Amino acid sequence: MKRVFLNPFVALAAGLCLRLFFVLKYPANSGDMVLYEQIATNWLKHHVYAMDVAGAVTPVDLRMPGYPAFLAMVYAITGRTGENARPWVMLAQIAVDLVACLAIARLAELLACTAEGVPANKRVRSVALWLAVLCPFTANYTAVPLTEVFAVLWTGLGCCVLVLGLRRVEQPDFLLKNSHLPVRKSVECTALGAGLIVGMGTLFRPETPLLLIAVATVFGGLFFGSQSLKRWVLVSLAMALGCGIVLSPWALRNMATLGETQFLAPKDSNLPGELVPRGFMAWEKTWLFRVRDCYLVPWKLNGEAIDVDDIPARAFDTAEEKQRVAAVLEQYNNDLTLTAEEDAAFAEIARERNARHPLRTYVWIPAARTVTIWFTPRIELLPISGHVFPLKQMREDDPVDQEMTILFFALNIFYVALAVWGAVRLWRSNAAARPAVAFLALFITIRTAFLTTLETPEPRYVLVCFPALIALGAQAFAPRFRTQ
Repeated sequence: MKRVFLNPFVALAAGLCLRLFFVLKYPANSGDMVLYEQIATNWLKHHVYAMDVAGAVTPVDLRMPGYPAFLAMVYAITGRTGENARPWVMLAQIAVDLVACLAIARLAELLACTAEGVPANKRVRSVALWLAVLCPFTANYTAVPLTEVFAVLWTGLGCCVLVLGLRRVEQPDFLLKNSHLPVRKSVECTALGAGLIVGMGTLFRPETPLLLIAVATVFGGLFFGSQSLKRWVLVSLAMALGCGIVLSPWALRNMATLGETQFLAPKDSNLPGELVPRGFMAWEKTWLFRVRDCYLVPWKLNGEAIDVDDIPARAFDTAEEKQRVAAVLEQYNNDLTLTAEEDAAFAEIARERNARHPLRTYVWIPAARTVTIWFTPRIELLPISGHVFPLKQMREDDPVDQEMTILFFALNIFYVALAVWGAVRLWRSNAAARPAVAFLALFITIRTAFLTTLETPEPRYVLVCFPALIALGAQAFAPRFRTQ
């Protein structure tokens, strides 16, 4: 039985079955999916990275090119596009996600290495692999054409290389005994490789360089402690150079086509000449922290009518404020297009709310968003309501729905709690791994803080942290040793 558990092919087979179950039973749709498919189709057919705007093929930069390139490749191989190609896209994403599981297992193994560079036994790697292949939250996203599986893959690979770099600061020959790479240059070369990998990830998700910010901070602590400021600068430049090399073609394309130096997708994802509703978004940030409210308000903007009665009571401090919002929405609902004047009215309301309760906007709402994106059932792609309360009524109306919601919520708690346990255990038992633990913890913290600033707190965005979460969780099963 132990031999079966340690066999990676058995784990990968189990992961394949789980992902095929989601793809065949619960294929999902998303608003971004149509956008990606349109860009990929135009790229393949017209050789232009563009969308159809007012009947014309219009070059855009509102999404990074990695995922459209993947779709275009699948379209070219299968001879199908759009909806007809989705089954093939999902099958390809299954393969990508299983590779990501192997990267997570490798990351866990690197974390568990002792100070002498002797790898821990296969148990940690196997536990991490099983935790990864059986994780329903990442597996579920193979069933929808979105960037999540690629974000998880590149983050996992990037973390592996960055952990190697951190370990080589104090142990230059860490896992390099049979390499021709000069020991004294191993950290800089590893940093360059990490930059290249993070650059590839950035082609899929523009916030991927947060990894480099987190690791540069930890590198700074290590190098400053040994008074090696020059090496910290060199390592940071190597990471930035690697990332910049990969992103340069995209930036050159934007300069040549759109007349702008843009290494990343624009923050507000707007089309040329399109109004960015900054006032509306500022107003949202004073009250919105639940995903269910996104369906009722922001995701209806410029497409559907918004009913003031659908907005939670916490969005209004007074009855007079609610009347002001209702008056603005009444004007908006006439043509379903937010004007600059209407956006300015929302901006004024947001300023007043911020002045009255600054802690609410800058502390309590971000804190509530943190809880929302981390402690959620993660059933947004499944035909499950996510409602548990009132317990008795939900039990009578739909017991299966309630039970599945509770199960997924408990699984999410399990993964988070296991990661905390594993991180604490690794920190206490393996002094050589502490910089790596600090890096992963800091990355999760920075990533979470960044997500609380977005217009909508979507739990799927935190899945990028799951490679670190799972690799740390596997350390709870590592053999006992102390290297302090």
